Amino acid sequence: MDVERVFHMSGGVGKTSYAQNSSLQKKASDMMKHITMETIQQLYHEVTAKSLGIADLGCSSGPNSLSLIKDIVEAVEGSCHKTCRPLPEFRVFLNDLPTNDFNSVFKTLPDFYRDLKKDKTERCPAIFIAGYPGSFYGRLFPNNCLHFIYSSYSLHWLSKVPPSLYDEHGKSINRGNVYISESSPPSVSRAYWNQFQEDFSLFLKSRSEELVTGGRMVLIILGRIGHNHVDRGNSFFWEILSRCLAISVSQGEIEEEKLDCYDVHFYAASRNEIEEEVRREGSFELERVEMFEIEREVQRGESYGTAVAMTVRAIQESMLYNHFGNGINLDALFNNYGKMIDQEMAKQEIKPITFLLVLKKL
Repeated sequence: MDVERVFHMSGGVGKTSYAQNSSLQKKASDMMKHITMETIQQLYHEVTAKSLGIADLGCSSGPNSLSLIKDIVEAVEGSCHKTCRPLPEFRVFLNDLPTNDFNSVFKTLPDFYRDLKKDKTERCPAIFIAGYPGSFYGRLFPNNCLHFIYSSYSLHWLSKVPPSLYDEHGKSINRGNVYISESSPPSVSRAYWNQFQEDFSLFLKSRSEELVTGGRMVLIILGRIGHNHVDRGNSFFWEILSRCLAISVSQGEIEEEKLDCYDVHFYAASRNEIEEEVRREGSFELERVEMFEIEREVQRGESYGTAVAMTVRAIQESMLYNHFGNGINLDALFNNYGKMIDQEMAKQEIKPITFLLVLKKL
């Protein structure tokens, strides 16, 4: 499967869109916002640039990206007032894969600029915003053109499904599972780990060439607590999806062979694995690592399981349709998914782990 061509969050602003189902990501970003703002302010104190280059990698199509950019601009404005420095201009690059719904982001730009100007007696800063389609597993920008890079809930997505999950006949060695599970052979977790190493190293190398010396990155990424890949965290959500797809097979909605060769391009790294890769690649100093457990807020009358199901659907819909075809009944699939999550939560908590990293280019 060509991930770069197929994978994208559900576009638009409808009921199943990412824009309507990304409150978990927004809550996480808000919880960690103080660290992001401290980082951009520290960076601004250290550089003397008249023009700040900022990139959001994996911006997606919802409102979260421009909300973050607004916070960054206002944080720099506050630093300028305190230090009596002139306000820089901002070059903002919004990046995601080519199939991302960039138009839904651009349509909100008038509101974005209006909100920035609101209640201001002084001139509004010059902000130049552009879309930058392409995979961040490789070069995106010219040398030394960026000062700050932000990426939220993107780097756990691999560049591709690990090729070594399949034998010489193209058969999956992880049949019946979409990710690492208790029934997976040890070679499955090794395949995912090797792919993460390759991708994360390439990401760091590429960004080191695009950032100025002393430039910063704030990366928010799903992960896991310890050595074990199978836990009641992020991997468990994929276990539930495997079960729901198995129900679809039993009901004759999808073919078992299709399920056997459906694997997600996802990896929940541990803190040690992340730190090891940063040290091994060698371009960055890891200034800060924080771990968070983000609890999902739900709307009135909506169960936790339903809320999670809608979020996972907004993320996986493009991949599921591409693999199983338009005949797959996603309404039924994710109805089952939501019910299973609620049943599991009644037994024991599910606690997905998020890491925040602050890196400085050496």
